[in-house]
Amino acid sequence: MKRFSITLLTIVLFVILSISAAAADKPMIGLSFSDFTLERWVREAEEMTKLAESAGAEVIVQEANHDPKIQNDQIENMVLQGADVILIVAEDGAAAATAVDSAAEAGVKCIAYDRLIKSPNNAVYISFDNVEVGRAQARGVLEVKDSGKFALLGGSPTDNNAVLVRQGQMEVLQPYIDSGQIEIVADQWVPNWDTAEALKIMENMLTATNNEIDAVVASNDSTALGAIEALRAQGLAGKVPISAQDATAAGCNAVAKGDLTVTVYKDIRKLVPLSIDIAIKLAKDESVEGLQDFSLAELTGEDLEGTVSCRFLEVIGATQDNLYEVIVKSGYQSYDDVYKGVPEEDRPPKI
Repeated sequence: MKRFSITLLTIVLFVILSISAAAADKPMIGLSFSDFTLERWVREAEEMTKLAESAGAEVIVQEANHDPKIQNDQIENMVLQGADVILIVAEDGAAAATAVDSAAEAGVKCIAYDRLIKSPNNAVYISFDNVEVGRAQARGVLEVKDSGKFALLGGSPTDNNAVLVRQGQMEVLQPYIDSGQIEIVADQWVPNWDTAEALKIMENMLTATNNEIDAVVASNDSTALGAIEALRAQGLAGKVPISAQDATAAGCNAVAKGDLTVTVYKDIRKLVPLSIDIAIKLAKDESVEGLQDFSLAELTGEDLEGTVSCRFLEVIGATQDNLYEVIVKSGYQSYDDVYKGVPEEDRPPKI
């Protein structure tokens, strides 16, 4: 009986130790989102969670409701909970640097997801080629209107992506401005990339210019959709070319209807799995291939020291001409969502 008790105790201890070892090998990944207002963030949080859990990770998801302080507190809490890696969609790229620096001191690796965090302590920054996003937006508008009075709607002033997008826009627009073909008659940034804010800003721009705006270079779908409503109220929707990015269902539908000229397609189905793959590798202290170092000064246009390891994915401008091929056939958005409300004769065949 005594020998049986000892044997049983040994087995129990072995099982406990095995479970503890397995738990220790299970990485914990934090997902810190600036907000769930934008359609894409909800979609990406869900996909990240599924992929991370299927890879054997434990996942913590938090959303900061556009509050930089709350986001920093949430990141700090994830560190205290034992996160190995934290993916961060920063509300404010400068403010989030404090949380990233503190996390790095605690040995926790942070991935700046899609939006740059202004710290050399980012383990990795992954995004799309945001400068090319801006170029594609400007090119799309210029293909329709290459002279006249232009308005610029920038993205959120706290999001470095907005700066990179503007850089790309101006690379394309500047020669036309210098030659006098284009005059910039209005230029404003839109807090939080917010549709309602963009609507108000566009209304003010139209009032200030007596509706004399020939084209709008807007920086994403949510800002463009707000601007389109202001244009519609003046009978200008579909007449004034306007750009965007994200290829949301609403944005693609606006392209199909002719209200939006171009939305830049960024395939998050590639960015999401890449982010989780990198997170798992970082959690296991494995090397990550395909990264390239960029200086913070180069990425921000500011006098910042240090470098960040980066990976940028390609983008495509989606217009009425290639909308079905690029967006629908790829399965990114459904045929019914893209062509909702579009007359049958103006739709491509549903194959």
